[in-house]
Amino acid sequence: MAGPILVFDSGVGGLSVVAALRARMPHAALAYACDNAMLPYGRRQDAWLVERILAVCEAAVAASRCAALVVACNTASTLALDALREHLRVPVVGTVPAIKPAAMVSRSRHIGLLATSATVARPYTLRLIETFAADCRVRRVAADPLVREAERYLAGELPDSAVIASALAPLWEEPELDTVVLGCTHFPLLRDLLSAAAPRAVSWVDSSDAIARRTAQVASDVALGSGPGQSFASAPDMPLAGVLSRFGFSGPRPLALG
Repeated sequence: MAGPILVFDSGVGGLSVVAALRARMPHAALAYACDNAMLPYGRRQDAWLVERILAVCEAAVAASRCAALVVACNTASTLALDALREHLRVPVVGTVPAIKPAAMVSRSRHIGLLATSATVARPYTLRLIETFAADCRVRRVAADPLVREAERYLAGELPDSAVIASALAPLWEEPELDTVVLGCTHFPLLRDLLSAAAPRAVSWVDSSDAIARRTAQVASDVALGSGPGQSFASAPDMPLAGVLSRFGFSGPRPLALG
């Protein structure tokens, strides 16, 4: 039976991937699931996170009857991707920081990685840097407060410019840095604000196009989109419903986590 492509994130960050998926697969039905009750993931313990991510994704896959799962969360992907692929019977597409394309773009060979504290320190991320950016200087910056700012921004609140400036400040200590990896799917939602806060022009790189390309390769028996897509949340509320509606999804249904 054909099903939608299910996009999962801790909060609304995965919505930054939705546009790329729709551009790549314009006729595919999409569904969205988020674990907003436990936002943010970046500062939680690894063992707890793996168990939680498995529970939420299993519930969302069952509820949506999806054809494929896109884990649009760097923290979840770098931590639980193998476990998800072992436990689920649908293809699972992960998200990793766009180190490789950033290294290809950078002329100065000096790039920045803006991500959550968990992703910045994860061994998986360090291996990406060693594999694809060994000839680059990489400034890793933990910017957890930007997750909340992205959530607030999509909910219609004015982001705190001081928080944004503070999160970006370590990047500008590197005068040769010319490319910044947005290593959390929340961060592309703030791209215009980040660019406006930058004291000089840099290239901003994220992984949404690569995620969409890979999803198109592995997803089969995908249902055709017709009307608003399904959505699910661990803590449904009206502000979240409004955000999801603007991205083409119905109001969120609660996830049954057992």
